[in-house]
Amino acid sequence: MERDAPIARMYALVKVLMNRSTPVLTFLLLLPIGISAEAGAAWARQTPVGQKAADNQAQSSRGAHGDPTYVIGANDVLAINVWKEPDISRSVPVRSDGKISLPLVGELQASGQTPLQLEQQIAKRLQSYISEPEVTVIVTDSKSQKVNILGMVPRPGAYLLTSSTTVLDAIAMAGGFKDFAKQKSIYVLRQAPDGTEKRIPFNYKDVIKGKNTDQNIRLQAGDTVVVP
Repeated sequence: MERDAPIARMYALVKVLMNRSTPVLTFLLLLPIGISAEAGAAWARQTPVGQKAADNQAQSSRGAHGDPTYVIGANDVLAINVWKEPDISRSVPVRSDGKISLPLVGELQASGQTPLQLEQQIAKRLQSYISEPEVTVIVTDSKSQKVNILGMVPRPGAYLLTSSTTVLDAIAMAGGFKDFAKQKSIYVLRQAPDGTEKRIPFNYKDVIKGKNTDQNIRLQAGDTVVVP
C-alpha cells in the first residue's frame, strides 16, 4: 500500500494539471485543423476553378447589367471586365461619337447598344486572340440617358431614362403635382438634330380620361418635361 501512495499522488497531480490546462490543450488540438482549413481555402483561391468562382460571386453581388433595357449613350462610363485579362479590363468613357477603344478590340460602337449587346460584340472581336472570352459590361455612371422634370412637382431634377419611360412615368417619378400646377398645360421640350427646340403639349387631365393618349409619348434622352 505504501508503494502505491506515490503513484496515487502522482496520478492526482497529473489530473489537476490536465484540468487547469484544458483550454491550452484544446487550442493545441484545434490549431492544426484551423491551419489545414486556411491552407485549403488558399489553395482553392489559387486554382482556376476557385478563382473563377470567386469572380462569379463578386459579379453576382454587383448585378451584371442593372436595367436590361438601358441603352448606352455618349458620355456614359463603362466598366469592362474580361476574365483573367487585366490588361484589357478597364473603365472607359463613351466618346461623343458614341465609340469606345480597347486593346485588341480597337474602336467599337457602344452608343445605341445595351450592355449585353456590347458584351457580345467585344467577345466576338476577342475570339481571334482569346479562347472563349468572358466579358462583362457595367454602366458605372449614366450621363446620357436622362430626362429633366421641372416646375410644379415635389421632386424636380434629372431622372434615369429607360426605353419605355413616358410623360406620365416622368411625372410619377417626380412625385406628382404640387398644388396649383397647371395640369392641362404641361409640355415637353425636345431638341431636334438641327439644334432647334420643339415644344410638345401634354394635357394630363385628358390623358388620364383616355383622351388624346398619343400625347403620352415615350421620352428621349435630353427631353425636359415642364409642369407650369
